[in-house]
Amino acid sequence: MTQFGKGCHLHLIDGSAFIFRAYHALPPLTRKSDGLPIGAVSGFCNMLQKYVEDSSGPDAPTHVAVIFDKGSHTFRNDLYDLYKANREAMPEDLRPQIPLTRTATIAFNIACKELEGYEADDIIATLSCQARDAGGRVTIISSDKDLMQLVGDGVEMLDAMKNRRIDRDGVIEKFGVGPERVVDVQALAGDSVDNVPGAPGIGIKTAALLINEYGSLEELLDRAGEIKQPKRRETLIEKRDQIELSKKLVQLDCNTPLDFTLDDLEVKEPDPEKLLAFLAEMEFSTLTKRIANALGAEAPVITEAKAPAAATPGSAAPEAPEMPPIDPSAYTWVKSATDLAPWIAQARQRGWVAVDTETTGLNEMTCELVGVSLAIEPGQACYIPLAHRAAGGEADLFGSDDLAEGQMAMNEALDLLKPLLEDPAVMKIGQNMKYDAKVLSRYGIGVAPIDDTMLISYALNAGLHNHGMDALSERYLGHVPIPIKDLLGSGKKMITFDRVPIEDAVKYAAEDADITLRLWKLLKPRLHQTRVTRVYEGTERPLVPVLAEMEMAGVQVDRNTLSRMSTAFAQKMAGLEAELHELAGHPFNVNSPAQVGEILFAEMGLEGGKKTKTGAWSTPAEVLEDLATEHDFAARVLDYRQLQKLKSTYTDALQEHINPETGRVHTSYSIAGANTGRLASTEPNLQNIPVRSEEGRRIREAFVAPEGKVIVSLDYSQIELRILAHMAGIDALKQAFRDGQDIHAMTASEMFGVPMEEMTPDIRRRAKAINFGVIYGISGFGLARNLRIPRGEAQAFIDRYFERFPGIKTYMDDTIAFAKEHDRVETLFGRVIHTPEINAKGPHAGFARRAAINAPIQGTAADIIRRAMIRMPAAIEGLPAKMLLQVHDELIFEVAEEGVDKLIATAREIMEGAAEPVVKLDVPLVVDAGQGRNWAEAH
Repeated sequence: MTQFGKGCHLHLIDGSAFIFRAYHALPPLTRKSDGLPIGAVSGFCNMLQKYVEDSSGPDAPTHVAVIFDKGSHTFRNDLYDLYKANREAMPEDLRPQIPLTRTATIAFNIACKELEGYEADDIIATLSCQARDAGGRVTIISSDKDLMQLVGDGVEMLDAMKNRRIDRDGVIEKFGVGPERVVDVQALAGDSVDNVPGAPGIGIKTAALLINEYGSLEELLDRAGEIKQPKRRETLIEKRDQIELSKKLVQLDCNTPLDFTLDDLEVKEPDPEKLLAFLAEMEFSTLTKRIANALGAEAPVITEAKAPAAATPGSAAPEAPEMPPIDPSAYTWVKSATDLAPWIAQARQRGWVAVDTETTGLNEMTCELVGVSLAIEPGQACYIPLAHRAAGGEADLFGSDDLAEGQMAMNEALDLLKPLLEDPAVMKIGQNMKYDAKVLSRYGIGVAPIDDTMLISYALNAGLHNHGMDALSERYLGHVPIPIKDLLGSGKKMITFDRVPIEDAVKYAAEDADITLRLWKLLKPRLHQTRVTRVYEGTERPLVPVLAEMEMAGVQVDRNTLSRMSTAFAQKMAGLEAELHELAGHPFNVNSPAQVGEILFAEMGLEGGKKTKTGAWSTPAEVLEDLATEHDFAARVLDYRQLQKLKSTYTDALQEHINPETGRVHTSYSIAGANTGRLASTEPNLQNIPVRSEEGRRIREAFVAPEGKVIVSLDYSQIELRILAHMAGIDALKQAFRDGQDIHAMTASEMFGVPMEEMTPDIRRRAKAINFGVIYGISGFGLARNLRIPRGEAQAFIDRYFERFPGIKTYMDDTIAFAKEHDRVETLFGRVIHTPEINAKGPHAGFARRAAINAPIQGTAADIIRRAMIRMPAAIEGLPAKMLLQVHDELIFEVAEEGVDKLIATAREIMEGAAEPVVKLDVPLVVDAGQGRNWAEAH
């Protein structure tokens, strides 16, 4: 063994960075023999092999180690319990691969080190300091910015992915200070990823200026009173303790108590037998052969077992596991704590339980809890009634207000269920779990962790079928659940669930839990088999608690503003009605499509009219939009109908949605509402408030901030166009986005040959319509309607556009070809959108092709904003702010006036970086921010 000293060269590999880069760089991969996820292990082994191949010559290491994190709790969590609290949960398919990467490191005969209670960075710091003190050199193979405080005096970093060395100058370029002051800058700037608080409102650049001016963090804090800027001065004085804590969090520990020495890290040749045996066990055929050749050894024969069925998206699924028949008469009625105890114990023993709630209505904010059902195995389910009412006499249609017999007291039951439903070691399984979680949260129970069969189905089969429990049960279990209408009735005699006899409720409610558990057992394994685990774990499941919190927060809506708008719309409609009577030459009922059609096609003699089966003229919006390009009468009818819709759907209806207890509107988001991943909202629908018309935009004035607070809007700028530029490889568009150009003006200039300085609003507007239209596969007819210009002129615009940007047409053709071959398209994040009608003939064919073209773009945009929303709560924790709404590419916040700047900076950073590390776009994501007393001002 060589003693470490002068002339020795130590390589320290950041193991976690290797793992996550390997995981995100490769598509999901499973071992054929048993379905074990091995994609990250494969990438990790390839990276280690490349490292070994590259580590030769005069600069080769004499000592090397791969350093890993061990566990998530370190001494920093004892200093600050929210440290790294906003880190995303490890993807489920990565978890079983972590120990295999350790085994792989040992198989390569490279030292593998980790230490409980300390981060890998601390081990790297300690080894670097020891090696430097012993006179040796150190190369840290990582791009982690936290490790840059170690650079200098014989220590450098190597970003292996970019093959770029980071020395003192590289650190100064990154932080604006030398390595010795990096920790001071980090303490001031904080770190949203690790949840290091720092100094609010101070970023890297400002922190570097301050440290360079005052020399050190301690000197800066001692002389903070001298700073001229009032806000900055107050922050440094008031937040001193927080800043000093932040320094302790970011300061690497160079005195970590190691149980090994530098001498133990000496480079060793791999044992061919052990290494090749491990690679063969993982079934890495190609890598096994390559390494065997490099080592001059014989590659072992890899015997692969028969692969499980259904390994590709959209293919036929494997048969359902054996389960007993569904028998509602076999379910258990839980009447006491003694009855409930064994169900709780068995759930804890298994580590999972299906949960379903029964309530008096569908509004989670106003309904009352009636009972809870549990299932622990197929066929083993129970119902715990809590608030069923006793039956009344014949004259009493609704029964008694007294509780029925055979029920636990609500508080007693919930006190027993709460520890189980909040136990992090027990998975709670539900169908549309957001509903149940919101209901139970109103009773003081925070349900976590969760799995949601609706979202699992959605990740697997978006575009193929709906994801409601009844539909899934019939499709996958061959069972028709008990219809709810059989219990509640319909019409005027319809009752609420608390009036259902408990005997009937047990069968219905426990069946729901039983079916949910069966679906989970059947569908959850298919996430791996169809390679969508990352989609479910990264963008579906973690969104549930985020949306639940937003929905329960609600948004304040001013009833008086809505009332005034309704009156104004009514007056404007009256004016349009008079104008239409004048254009027609006589009075008529504007609200009668038949009379409108009679005037257009019989009296005015316009072409394009069609009659219904009753003989009346049909005047749907698309017919009027075609006519509106040349006829004022049709245009005014459209204007009238638009106002009528705004009034009935929003200014009138929104008043009815104001919760009497909170004074706020609480919309409900559907995660599985659109095939592409876009969220939909209902009761009320806030996604479809029109923004093209002035009247539509004004509705946002009614969404207001309470006294002392501000509405903040952060909106992705042209995100779908940016994604199109990346996916289609349009260099001109990519460069324009990188340069921050006005993309619509640039497109107009490119297409129409108009210099930028001579651009008119009308030309720019036409280019904007085409820019957004092509994403949706717009036709000449559609563009003509949007711009209210003749069809021929509109089609000429589109033809010219494709001539100027041929890459877009190529992308469209390639996407359609892929969809036709595979019956699906995919987003950049791996979301699968099935396209079952892509090969259809007739009227559906055009729609299916347009949907296939748009889905990868819109779906990628949806994935990005979902990822931003998931990261947001932890990022803004501690700020006087909350996220209220998501509307397409926009997030709406309510924030105290003093927290506006910090919120905008924090939220913008999260949103603009949401695609990484999974996807690195060729164009920057840009987020526009606005603020005001209401949503209209902020937007």
